[in-house]
Amino acid sequence: MEGIYAAAIVLGFIAIGELVSIWSKARVPSLLVAMLGIFIFAKIGIVPDTVVDDSMLVQVYTILVAPLLFHMGTLIPLRVMLKQWRSVIIAVSGMLVAVLLIFFIIAPIFGFETFVAGSGPLAGGIVATSLTTEGLTASGAASAIIVLPALVLMLQSLPSMPLTNFLLRRYATKLRDSGELHELAAAHHEDEADAAAKKKLVTLPAFLVDNQLFMLFLILVGGSIATLLSGPTHIPSSILALILGIVATAIGLSPDKAMERSNSFGIAMSGVIAIVMAPLVSASVQDVINAFLPTISILIVGGIGIVAGGYIATKLLRWKAPLGMSVALTAMYGFPADYLLTNEVARSIARDEDEKEALLNVMLPPMLVGGFTSVSAGSVVIASVLVGML
Repeated sequence: MEGIYAAAIVLGFIAIGELVSIWSKARVPSLLVAMLGIFIFAKIGIVPDTVVDDSMLVQVYTILVAPLLFHMGTLIPLRVMLKQWRSVIIAVSGMLVAVLLIFFIIAPIFGFETFVAGSGPLAGGIVATSLTTEGLTASGAASAIIVLPALVLMLQSLPSMPLTNFLLRRYATKLRDSGELHELAAAHHEDEADAAAKKKLVTLPAFLVDNQLFMLFLILVGGSIATLLSGPTHIPSSILALILGIVATAIGLSPDKAMERSNSFGIAMSGVIAIVMAPLVSASVQDVINAFLPTISILIVGGIGIVAGGYIATKLLRWKAPLGMSVALTAMYGFPADYLLTNEVARSIARDEDEKEALLNVMLPPMLVGGFTSVSAGSVVIASVLVGML
């Protein structure tokens, strides 16, 4: 199939998933709709099994995955991340308990490869899923194993995203009605004013920050440096890109939301989704059936681990339970779902734009930091290290 047609078909399914998610107020995960839809259409012969490969979006992923992680490091200022240390502890606690439970329960029953295939997506979301899929394919794993990360990613959103939506809505409503929201918003504006008063080591001219092509060049340089350093340091380029993005933003070498400023974020995310779609589209129905029982087992055991680990950490840290549990659950969908869910809740709960901004200022930093923790710990420690052991 011609690349332009294949790309239009793949992006069409992704767009339909996004529309369903918007109409359902994020209660129906967009990734589930997109991946299930293209799988069904491929199996009944309406689209070819090679549609994802023909679209060239996998090559887009190969080029832009490191820049995408560099961009993620620019989303939240370092000072904000340091303030969100509780989010890091909660997210790590949930993931650790989940992975340990999967190792001790799933691995003896279904094998070590199944443990690796399920742990990465469960702990690190879509980015970890793409890295896990790459590793399993390179190691020559069976097709029923290679398709398992996509199935875990598809299905884990069903319980986790509605639960997160419920918890965040409960937390946001309480903040709005109690009057505490205005106090937190005032404190946030004071922090922003203090941060604005502090000069960074480097100040990029406005004409460069507003130039889309320069911003694209900047994030590609960041991704290239991360890839270059991954060889001698033996540290995966994903975590190096994330760190470089954080550092570059902290010292002023990069503005915040660098990839969005270059207008390339959408195409980068389409590449990430495509790499996850690819094995699912090419897999046989029998492969999916064979992987279904391990997938459900991983979701049940891993979900219990994430909830238990996150709840224990939240209580020990004496944090707000609905927000803390939402942060723990980011491990089951990662970025960008954590960002999209928080925006959806803020938009639906707020009575005006000021309240929406205030809610985002309160909820988005811990949710994104929780997602960052999932991406770094999940995709590096689990997806990279465990796949390397195959």
